[in-house]
Amino acid sequence: MAPMLTLPDIQAAAARLQGQVLDTPCVESRTLSQIVGAQVFLKFENLQFTASFKERGACNKLAQLSEEERRRGVVAMSAGNHAQGVAYHAQRLGLVAVIVMPRFTPGVKVERTRGFGAQVVLHGDTLEEARAHAYALAEERGLTFVHPYDDEAVAAGQGTVGLEMLQAVPDLDSLVIAVGGGGLIAGIATAAKALRPDIEVVGVQTSRFPAMVNAVKGTHHPQGTSTIAEGIAVGTPGQTTRAVIERLVDDLLLVDEGDIEQAVLMLLEIEKTLVEGAGAAGLAALLRHPERFRGKRVGLVLCGGNIDPLLLAAIIERGMVRSGRLARIKVSARDVPGVLARITATVAEAGANIEEVHHQRAFTMLAAQNVEIELVLQTRGQEHVQQVLEHLRAAAMQADLM
Repeated sequence: MAPMLTLPDIQAAAARLQGQVLDTPCVESRTLSQIVGAQVFLKFENLQFTASFKERGACNKLAQLSEEERRRGVVAMSAGNHAQGVAYHAQRLGLVAVIVMPRFTPGVKVERTRGFGAQVVLHGDTLEEARAHAYALAEERGLTFVHPYDDEAVAAGQGTVGLEMLQAVPDLDSLVIAVGGGGLIAGIATAAKALRPDIEVVGVQTSRFPAMVNAVKGTHHPQGTSTIAEGIAVGTPGQTTRAVIERLVDDLLLVDEGDIEQAVLMLLEIEKTLVEGAGAAGLAALLRHPERFRGKRVGLVLCGGNIDPLLLAAIIERGMVRSGRLARIKVSARDVPGVLARITATVAEAGANIEEVHHQRAFTMLAAQNVEIELVLQTRGQEHVQQVLEHLRAAAMQADLM
């Protein structure tokens, strides 16, 4: 079935989706372009109503159901964006939607999916167990199964992203697309290569979930258990999508968790846009492999914006530590009255702000008359941290980074 996906399928999907989903902006980021040394164009799919491109495939699939299928309803298995896309468009089209989610699915995603009128069934501890249950329900109740990626109508819907990107920026050299099950890249590659056979299409997976890379390249990268890019944490690549990728995708790259964290933070700080881990995978690839794209006009898809607020808080904090804007230092001094006041006054003179203080007497290797004070500081960066340490040393205290 996979090689049968064609440009006319995607153009027909685009006509169906007219007015049902957003034609999201695709614009240049001048600052990111300077940083990575390529001309970077961003496709803001995180601005869709459910904050993900997944709506496109879901809507295209639901719009083609027969009267009988519409009457019976649909079932889908997903712990994230696909669930919301199916639930939202089923509600809009007046269809019954049953969404099977693994039991560990975060409550916020369950409630959001229920909010779109879907019946949520929590089943199994893994996506595989949830999927098996969804197939069983489809059989039992006569529901139509809407696969998150291994379906021609779904992939055709996702391919409309590629049509819009090439309409907005016709002379792109490369498209860099996150890969989980492969629905997005299969659709985009089909559209892009038909319109522009010379365009380069590159897929990106996290090194913790390299299933498609292993399947297509014959490598044996180990599979991890978790990633901040949970939207592309797929253990079994799609059969139909894999065939398209083997035929049309020029290269598949791997990125690390740190690359993805950095990309999420850069998009937040520079573009003032919020993406989830999977949505930052394309930019992560440009940060990890800058020489691969230097001087090219590169299109990236910010494919989703549904990130857990606590995860985002952790990413921001870790990013501040990496850039030196949050630093932990250890100051050793003689344990006399007023020493803590002297230390805090010296830090203040150096222009840093104290976030935490830990005054350590017992758990230290210092002499009994000495005290060790741990400080977490807000600073302007690595250089400023060094200035704070010099100020403390000039005041006859021993000060080091922790």
